[in-house]
Amino acid sequence: MDSRSFYRTVWRWHFYAGLIVMPVLLWLATTGALYLYKPEIERAYYGGWTQRHLAGPPVSLAQIARNVEIQTHGKVTRIERPADPGESWRVGVAMPDGAKRTAFVDPAMGLVLGSMNGGGLMETVKELHSLAITGPVGNRLVEIVAGWAILLCITGFILWWPRGTNRALALRGSPRHRRFWRDFHASIGALVGGVLLFLALTGMPWSGVWGGWLRDGVNAAGLGRPAAPVPSASEHADHETTQTLPWSMRDGAMPMAHHAHAIGPDRVAAIAAGRGMVGALSLSFPKAPGAPWVATVPVTRVQDSHVLFVDPADGRILQDARFADFGAGAQGIEWGIYTHQGQQYGEINRLIMLAGCVGIWLLAASSLMLWWQRRRDGRLSAPPRAVPEHGMKGVATAMLAIGALFPLTGATMVVALVGEKLLRKDAAA
Repeated sequence: MDSRSFYRTVWRWHFYAGLIVMPVLLWLATTGALYLYKPEIERAYYGGWTQRHLAGPPVSLAQIARNVEIQTHGKVTRIERPADPGESWRVGVAMPDGAKRTAFVDPAMGLVLGSMNGGGLMETVKELHSLAITGPVGNRLVEIVAGWAILLCITGFILWWPRGTNRALALRGSPRHRRFWRDFHASIGALVGGVLLFLALTGMPWSGVWGGWLRDGVNAAGLGRPAAPVPSASEHADHETTQTLPWSMRDGAMPMAHHAHAIGPDRVAAIAAGRGMVGALSLSFPKAPGAPWVATVPVTRVQDSHVLFVDPADGRILQDARFADFGAGAQGIEWGIYTHQGQQYGEINRLIMLAGCVGIWLLAASSLMLWWQRRRDGRLSAPPRAVPEHGMKGVATAMLAIGALFPLTGATMVVALVGEKLLRKDAAA
């Protein structure tokens, strides 16, 4: 097809992709931007609970656990020691009614300063971001949207590519004219489009269907998590414990000792310190007979990832998994996740991810202005079809290639392509 026909076809499908995914993308951008500032928001929201009130060294972990259980009437399941000695500790508690709570604890006496449901406000933001709060349907919707967002970025770059009088970055005319909004939309897309594409691709591993396939495929190829020694296929970490593990280890069988629970948290913490875990530490208690203690390091850089499984009977190290032990596939995916969360490269990383979130809002606003200003006879409509229409085949092939890589997205693309074909037939009738 000629260049004009190709341009119109790409333009039309860029419009459709935006129309399909923009509401969800705005939701993801808003919740994602909030989650980037999790520490600051938690300090502002929970106030004094996040800081220690009493002077003096921490009491033993066993004493902290006993004191928290007395005050909350629950069962301690996790202790989190922060890197900052001035912060309060966080202790996970299973309540008699089955509810999960997290207590803010002053370690000098094991005094509970306050508590929150589950993981609190920011855990809710995280679940809203992934739509996990809506169950499998929401998780699959995010997967579909991420696939369409990839198509949106690719078609956007094609439309932006300088040709003729189009400039790479420009802002011509006034806001009353469509050219201004076209330049504004294209320039913002050029500046943040790479970030949006990165966010869409690195968010895919968290999806329910494709993410599971990716994890299984990477592990099957020997490029994933280190294999658990003497695992029991039926024993997996509970949800609370998996949240402390690297992505590549969350669905794997845990190393099991099949011995009685004998050693306590202080012995496990000492063992972890001997393996280099001397600062921030998250210690998950055994959840069943023979289940291990799980010690992890809450890190911001992927190369600092460290997980330790400890035999509950005698303190033997069942597995010591560090970033260097992961396969190349798992290392790459883990790097993408930490960068996606704005952690890997410090504040500049967070600001770039924030720019991507803000960029989505600016792109959405400018696209609405463009759509409104190109209405004809007072009616809103899609961009014109390519002429000749058989030029659609090339773009359809590219769409289906993306759909083959992301099957849930591909299924909706097939529906969209069939719908476009039916509309063309109706228009020609």
